[in-house]
Amino acid sequence: MPRYKLTIEYDGTPFSGWQIQDTAPTVQGALEAAVKAICGEDVRVHGAGRTDAGVHARGQVAHVDVDKPFPPGRFRDGLNAHLRPHPIAVLEAEIVPDDFEARFSAVRRHYRYRIVNTRANLALDAGHAWRVPRRLDADAMHAAAQRLLGKHDFTTFRDTECQAKSPEKTLDQLDVLRDGREIIIVTSARSFLHSQVRSMVGSLVWVGEGRWTADDLSSALAARNRAACGPVAPPDGLYLMRVDY
Repeated sequence: MPRYKLTIEYDGTPFSGWQIQDTAPTVQGALEAAVKAICGEDVRVHGAGRTDAGVHARGQVAHVDVDKPFPPGRFRDGLNAHLRPHPIAVLEAEIVPDDFEARFSAVRRHYRYRIVNTRANLALDAGHAWRVPRRLDADAMHAAAQRLLGKHDFTTFRDTECQAKSPEKTLDQLDVLRDGREIIIVTSARSFLHSQVRSMVGSLVWVGEGRWTADDLSSALAARNRAACGPVAPPDGLYLMRVDY
């Protein structure tokens, strides 16, 4: 029984997240239906990250076991044929050892968040970025973001329904940069808590608007209290970019 590693890109707008649900469309559900159409098997497609409703991916990784072996390229093309018209693309398929786990073998996950800093409504970027009309100070945001690097108790930036056993995570990267009217936030860690990235982004926007200082962000982290968090950024601007193994 071969195990396939899949690298997947998707627009999360029409989906209720990655994880399969009985009554709503999900990325995992669409992939499992595509595998069944090819192999006639009911299988579980295991993802590296359970992205929320509306969150996008350029480099999600999953693994799946099937009874019938296929050349990787043929398996990829067959999945893509059966995924239409869903906005999901299997970019790569490869056979991996049986002990490879998309989630538990990962050593680092990379996310990007896009903010369009403009007073005008979004046209092409609607559903794919967060429009923030007030001018943001990206330098102040970046300086404050460095306060969150390292190992901390991230309870403040953790969704109340997060199922992780511990609120402690080690944040390896949190950079903020401006590219024209866009503010790009790049972050990486071995793993993240539920809504951690969006919670950090929302708080950093308060810094960029001048509502908070870097010290306020540090105080929020130290509070270890969800009530101390700033606003949670919408899912539209969040992208899972890559998973390292």
